[in-house]
Amino acid sequence: MFTTYPSRRWVAKLCAVSGVLFLSACSSPDWQTRSLPTEQAVSASLELKPDPVSLREYHPHSFSLPRIPQAIRPCCAFGTQQKVKVGSLPVPWFRLSNTVSLEEIGPHAYEAGTFSRSQGEPYGPKGGENNGMLYTLKGGFIDLAHVRDTTDNTVALFKRIHPRLGEEFTIELPDEIGKREIRFSAFELNGLSQQQILELSANLAARMAYSMAEAHEIAQWHGYRTWVPWSEEVSAYSPEDVYSNMLGAKIGVALILNNLVMNLESYNQHMTSWLNAALTQLEPASKEQTNALFSAIDGHWWDSSVTMPDKFMLLKRHYEFGKSQSPHLVPKMLAKQNPNWPLLAPLFAEEPSPLTLALPSELHKQNLSELAEQWLFVGAKYEKSFSHIPESLWREGFSNKHFRLISHYNQRQDQRELQAHLEQRGDK
Repeated sequence: MFTTYPSRRWVAKLCAVSGVLFLSACSSPDWQTRSLPTEQAVSASLELKPDPVSLREYHPHSFSLPRIPQAIRPCCAFGTQQKVKVGSLPVPWFRLSNTVSLEEIGPHAYEAGTFSRSQGEPYGPKGGENNGMLYTLKGGFIDLAHVRDTTDNTVALFKRIHPRLGEEFTIELPDEIGKREIRFSAFELNGLSQQQILELSANLAARMAYSMAEAHEIAQWHGYRTWVPWSEEVSAYSPEDVYSNMLGAKIGVALILNNLVMNLESYNQHMTSWLNAALTQLEPASKEQTNALFSAIDGHWWDSSVTMPDKFMLLKRHYEFGKSQSPHLVPKMLAKQNPNWPLLAPLFAEEPSPLTLALPSELHKQNLSELAEQWLFVGAKYEKSFSHIPESLWREGFSNKHFRLISHYNQRQDQRELQAHLEQRGDK
């Protein structure tokens, strides 16, 4: 998962209880991009019967760039109505409520901080994003903060990749467990149309934005904290994370290719629309049904008796990284055992049909994995957390090509720790 310190809707309550006020808000100056015609397009436009392909030849000119988001949105811990503690002190009578309905989701705001207010449509009222988690019949649990963050990163990277595609260059990313950067390789653009260059740039941006989300899962497991007092280990490899990230990457490509990221206002409003439409396509459950499904998998996927942010509140994790992701759907068997089955029965009237999401590995005869790689370097503070992994895999840094192998070592370590945790509790 991304950050699992208190979500935007209840961080103020938690901080008030603990006597700490933690508010963060980020703003990004508006960016402006204009499409300028190429000489070929101008020439075609003056002909008696212009070639429609040539007319679409253009290159964008950016007057400013969106800042690469420096902090990710507070997202939701897997489950609902969890008990919470700050440090070693339980917060009495306080429970997290993480779920939302489709109708409650607010307008998007690029690089939103803990709180944000933007317009979902021109001249519409301003509102907060109201992020949370909801269950969908085709996509399982979706964490909205993950979706939004990956789309934002896709757009930010695209704005930097497109003008320099074909060159060798590097994009520096905000540090987590150490330095991070994306390295791009030089290749020949001859023979590619402007539309093909656009498509390559958009898909490279999506792949690297999704890779940034994978890197964050690893960082959380190894002790990285966005908010120092709050451990994020409980969020690492949460079952809905990478699918939600993939959904955000896919929406990002669609917005770019539909020319909807020309400026900040246009992007925010169209992202609001596309997010709603994508979730509708995945067939969302009601808020009450999402809560009932969390109840049905309590003790199987998560443990409501464990206090947040203890690591093993989460029992089911997803370690399989890669550019193709299938969702985890709640089994009908578990749903039928729950007292809320009458509420859930309509969701299982037909056999579930999970929607697999994937990013292309090859486009316009280019192997995308050879054109861009994200590299991570382990800072001294985090070296001890890699002691169960061969040094040859990480000592000099590692790229996204090694993320899955690193995650498998983490999986084995988690299995050992979980078994010890259950034995200590007296569970089988």
